[in-house]
Amino acid sequence: MTISRKVLAFFAPIDRATGMPSVFDPAKTFDVEAPPSPWIAAGEVREFKRTPVTKINPMVAGPQGVVAGQFREGLQARVAFDFCTWGKLQMALAGGSQHINVLAEDPNSTSAASGGAAMSSAAVLNGSSATELILGAGSVDAFEVGDVVAVDLDYMQQTGYIGSPAGAYVKDPADVKRDRDYLRRVTFNVARVKERTATALLLDTALIGGPSATDASVQKVVGFVDREGGTFFQEWSGLFVIEGEEGDRVCFYYPRLQAAAPASEAAHALDSFALHTLHAEFTAFPVRDDNDGETVVCFRSWIPAMGAQK
Repeated sequence: MTISRKVLAFFAPIDRATGMPSVFDPAKTFDVEAPPSPWIAAGEVREFKRTPVTKINPMVAGPQGVVAGQFREGLQARVAFDFCTWGKLQMALAGGSQHINVLAEDPNSTSAASGGAAMSSAAVLNGSSATELILGAGSVDAFEVGDVVAVDLDYMQQTGYIGSPAGAYVKDPADVKRDRDYLRRVTFNVARVKERTATALLLDTALIGGPSATDASVQKVVGFVDREGGTFFQEWSGLFVIEGEEGDRVCFYYPRLQAAAPASEAAHALDSFALHTLHAEFTAFPVRDDNDGETVVCFRSWIPAMGAQK
């Protein structure tokens, strides 16, 4: 029996071009306070529910239909929960489709539901890292401590999955209306400025996509928008950790989770207030376990407390 107060969620990007998931190895140390790269903490979740969808059917033999064995059909599973906190990652995962960074607008911009024409970007200079953006004297003055910023390349008519990591899929460059800022609109390379020097912005968290690419630029983000509809589906590796009060730990690792429901919210009563959570549902896609070639959708592990009986 495991007694716990909460379920913690972590997500890691999938290489959408190859379908390769991020790996969780239960034999390696996983610090929930400082998760190892590429895992990203998404906070506590409520109403965590796992639903197996795989069918187990009998194999019959002989004229009397004697059951001779069993087989699994339609290997699949679903997982659902409510995010307790709102943020870029949580909204994107719960919304399921493209998630838009609302860039600070040019004062003369025409209004648009997902953000109008943005203010000019600032070039990120050589020597920058995942936590420090070197912009040079003068350019840093466009940003303040506390600002949220998005960092990525200019959009140059690329097709396929784009963003760091993939935040959209472009079939035809003509669909992106001459917007060189489009990559920064959909990128997950988003962080808050915690300090500003004479030439650089220091970020409160490392950029998910790692050090900014050569020729990348940065823009201020004033909010986030998700949309119901579209053709893009979010897909991430997911890990859910239940930490037992006695020191044990239960982990549910889903190598490939793809959004399976449109955006919705739930309200939990708190005296005269309500906690508004983001409801998320996913379908688990199968992967091959290299240890024995078996096809699976989820790995459930139990890590006993030091010295505990098995």
